[in-house]
Amino acid sequence: QVQLVESGGGLVQAGGSLRLSCAASGRAFSNYAMGWFRQAPGKERDFVAVISRSGGNTYYADSVKGRFTISRDNAKNTVYLQMNSLKPEDTAVYYCAARRGASSFAWGEYHYWGQGTQVTVSS
Repeated sequence: QVQLVESGGGLVQAGGSLRLSCAASGRAFSNYAMGWFRQAPGKERDFVAVISRSGGNTYYADSVKGRFTISRDNAKNTVYLQMNSLKPEDTAVYYCAARRGASSFAWGEYHYWGQGTQVTVSS
């Protein structure tokens, strides 16, 4: 069992930055690929970024590539999402998720989810 708790969301102006954190409790954090997803009101949950178990591989949605950076610290059981050059269209609830094994872009393949943190970008 893995429990995930996100933090770091908030209100920011367009062009600003936020850093989301996701703290995991439980065992063997390094056995899980960690992903970030987001869901805007009335829209489906979308893939944002994923990092492999060791942290050696990362993948991003085209919409955030070059602006967002995912990282992890396995010693601290934490995954991060650094978000720069934020745009109003980045406004959403952001969720972190854990998947046993390899990275995936599909939210249905993740085993554990956090409660989400709201990110609002004003124009």
